[in-house]
Amino acid sequence: MYWLYLLGAIVFEVIGTLSIKQTVLTKSYYWGSAVAVFYIISFVLIGFAIKKIDISTAYAIWAGFGTATITILGWLFFKEYMSLQKAIAVLLIIIGTVILKLDHTESMGT
Repeated sequence: MYWLYLLGAIVFEVIGTLSIKQTVLTKSYYWGSAVAVFYIISFVLIGFAIKKIDISTAYAIWAGFGTATITILGWLFFKEYMSLQKAIAVLLIIIGTVILKLDHTESMGT
């Protein structure tokens, strides 16, 4: 259940960050308000997640997957530049967060 909270925190953080881009593009108060709402939801959900997941693991996964997702979505939706170096960096972030998750799973058994 706590991993679902973390997943939800990542999703709302990504939506909040995408809303920042929309705020800049549209200069709309709606998007500015949406940023605040999505980030509040994200922080509440990560708060629930760290009740059972180490904060170091939860934060690294939250930030890592958020960063990787935003990089990919920025490339897909906003036509931001994606170099080979950036793609490799995203891949390394994903690998690192998966390793953190696996380490957390193994430490729960001991």
